[in-house]
Amino acid sequence: MSPPAQMLLFLLTMLLAGMVLSNLVEEKANKIIEILAAAIPMDAVFMGKLFAMLAVSFVGIAVWGLAAFGLWAAGGEAITQVTGFDPANLPAPAVGWPLFVALGVLYFAMAYLLLGALFLTIGSMATSVREVQTLSMPVTMLQLMVFFLAAYTIKQPGSGLELAAIAFPLSSPFAMLARAAMEPELWTHALALAWQALAVLALVKGGSLLFRKRVMKSGGAGRDKRRKGARLAA
Repeated sequence: MSPPAQMLLFLLTMLLAGMVLSNLVEEKANKIIEILAAAIPMDAVFMGKLFAMLAVSFVGIAVWGLAAFGLWAAGGEAITQVTGFDPANLPAPAVGWPLFVALGVLYFAMAYLLLGALFLTIGSMATSVREVQTLSMPVTMLQLMVFFLAAYTIKQPGSGLELAAIAFPLSSPFAMLARAAMEPELWTHALALAWQALAVLALVKGGSLLFRKRVMKSGGAGRDKRRKGARLAA
């Protein structure tokens, strides 16, 4: 059960988190982000963008999930005969299906927020689509390596490598989802989720500081310029 769950979590995160980056670059090009930064703290702007795009992602997943459920309800027997896949034969996770699904939703949210916060930091440094592609490639490769690390630790529960994968924020959601499938303890998930939330806050704070330093050029002149832009927009 662990490998398919990790693969699904990884694919959903990588497919959907990129929307945060493209959205920020578009707002920078249209100078919208400067008006927002003049009105409210940059931390709040970044956090709002992350949770708004996360909500959009949940809506998209719900639509895809309902479509897949309808397709399966219409031709489940034929699909099983062709693919040999039957959900009824999946082994039950150690925490039980309801908790496993709930933890899967939470770990997807944390993985999305962590990767989205990194992409926001990249977007704060990029001034064009070409720069975005150049800067985002190392993060994409890092996330792929992180996924392979978390997948490798499935066969080594309790090892130092698994603990390292749990401690590293980007790999923590994948490693902990695998642990939910293999071990029934729940307190470890509460600690992991708290640690991942703290990492999200740190990344958002760092990204907003970098944005103000590199793009908004914080200072007296920069503040005057932003206030003037906000008054014109009003």
